[in-house]
Amino acid sequence: MNYDQLTTLAIAFGLGLLVGVQRQRSDNKMAGVRTFTLISVLGVMAGFLTQVYNNAFVLPALGLSLAAMLVAANMIKYKSKEPQDVGQTTEVAALLMFAIGAYLVLGDQLVGIIVGTLMAILLYVKERLHHFINRLSEKDLSAIMTLAGISLVILPMLPDKTFGPFDVLNPRNIWLMITLIVGISVVGYFIYKFAGKRIGVIASGILGGLISSTATTVSYARKTKSAKDVNKMAAFVIATASMVSLVRILIEIVVVIPKKFNYILLPILSEVVLLALLCIILFYLVNKDDTEDEMPEPENPAQFKSALLFGMLYALILLAVAFTEEKFGNEALYLVSIVSGLTDVDAITLSLSQLMKIDNISVHLGWKLILLAALSNLVFKGVMAMILGTKTLAKWVGIVFGIALVFGLLIIWLWPNSWHL
Repeated sequence: MNYDQLTTLAIAFGLGLLVGVQRQRSDNKMAGVRTFTLISVLGVMAGFLTQVYNNAFVLPALGLSLAAMLVAANMIKYKSKEPQDVGQTTEVAALLMFAIGAYLVLGDQLVGIIVGTLMAILLYVKERLHHFINRLSEKDLSAIMTLAGISLVILPMLPDKTFGPFDVLNPRNIWLMITLIVGISVVGYFIYKFAGKRIGVIASGILGGLISSTATTVSYARKTKSAKDVNKMAAFVIATASMVSLVRILIEIVVVIPKKFNYILLPILSEVVLLALLCIILFYLVNKDDTEDEMPEPENPAQFKSALLFGMLYALILLAVAFTEEKFGNEALYLVSIVSGLTDVDAITLSLSQLMKIDNISVHLGWKLILLAALSNLVFKGVMAMILGTKTLAKWVGIVFGIALVFGLLIIWLWPNSWHL
């Protein structure tokens, strides 16, 4: 007895039941739980027959027979006097179910299981998916299409080799970093869309860090000038956004250099933990005041112009770091990190991560430069909050960011190289 074949039949039976139950619950009269289960088993048998007789025509013959039956059933249905739904979802699902059954035998079973499960989920979330699409604005569609164009059209076309001075400019790598940053921002933006505008101060800070901690700082600092008694709330949101931006840095690092992440995690995580504790204290103070507010709607997070500018900045930082290291040594890289961190901490983080990946700089120097850039960005946001906000906001932001800055500098200065996972 071949237990592998029995296992394949059982998987096909289960997937057919899963999809069939959903179709029958949707009151579909074309095919229900029994039909989809039989179609799935038919696909498996087509695969077995193809193997047994070593005949490549068995599978397409049975597939075309199934398609002909679906066409005949549709013709009968449409000729009836009752009004009919002209959608083709069930018919396409039936053909795909047959193909999945065959692929379970002739291909990778894991892929077949994943495709079958995803099809069932997609059919189940039809109403929610339609509701989501109906809620999309032109800005939302623009963000989705821009991300799709950046990741699915442009990225695969770019060459995967280095060019230019110092041999550090890789077009595909640069565009991959653009895709990563735009993707993170788009995810944060759509979480905002799902959550709604009144999402509470904690969610405001978290989403602000995912989308743009600098923009969040500017927006909430301005709020303190036009609204009363929101200084502590604004300070909490700004601090939380800055803490989340450090978590975002860790995400970027683990994506680029997962094999060296164990050397980088602890020192940067220590700074994250300190900021988190300071945020908890601020949240307690905000809770006492019982202040509520809503997060300002962010701009389109996937503007093509912004993506290009980020890519240019990322490439320039790669060149600047390589040039500075060769001409002036590692010590001068601290100045590059400080200046770069003022404008965009993501670009310097990804640039240094890439250089650590190819061993152009050591991992111990790399994380220090990344943390220094993050602290530089913290100073920049603190100054913006003090200029655009009230004196009370300046006091709270100054205290929180001041403690975080001193602690971060001590980490850079005193952290032993032996302290890692």
